[in-house]
Amino acid sequence: MEHQTKLRVLVAKPGLDGHDRGVKIIARAFRDTGYEVIYTGVHQTPEQIVSAAIQEDVDLIGLSCLSGAHLFLFNEVVRQLIEQDAGDIIVIGGGIIPEEDITRLKGAGIKEIFLPGTSLDEILKWVEENVKPLSQRGGSK
Repeated sequence: MEHQTKLRVLVAKPGLDGHDRGVKIIARAFRDTGYEVIYTGVHQTPEQIVSAAIQEDVDLIGLSCLSGAHLFLFNEVVRQLIEQDAGDIIVIGGGIIPEEDITRLKGAGIKEIFLPGTSLDEILKWVEENVKPLSQRGGSK
């Protein structure tokens, strides 16, 4: 499933959540698909994530949160992207997220949420169908 134009994807673990096995698997799947992947590591603040995303000129941000702080952290990343005139960067999330929070996250601008057990193929298919490089979307690139 090699992507025609390489997407630039930033993968991040916001907050105090140090469990990074899943996010590393996702990052590797993105890389193996042909995307350029930037993994910022654990314990990232929304400010650090947004700064890195803008600096690295990414098309997509993938956030992973298992700590329960997803509502604040994910929403804050979207808010700061908009504040920095980078609201055209697509943000997706994954982790331990209660069903009732998914609607709130999507309402705040998170484009998709992937729960534990979602297959890599399903995530990659969603990205392939829903994320185009900013240069092809008329974005800031």
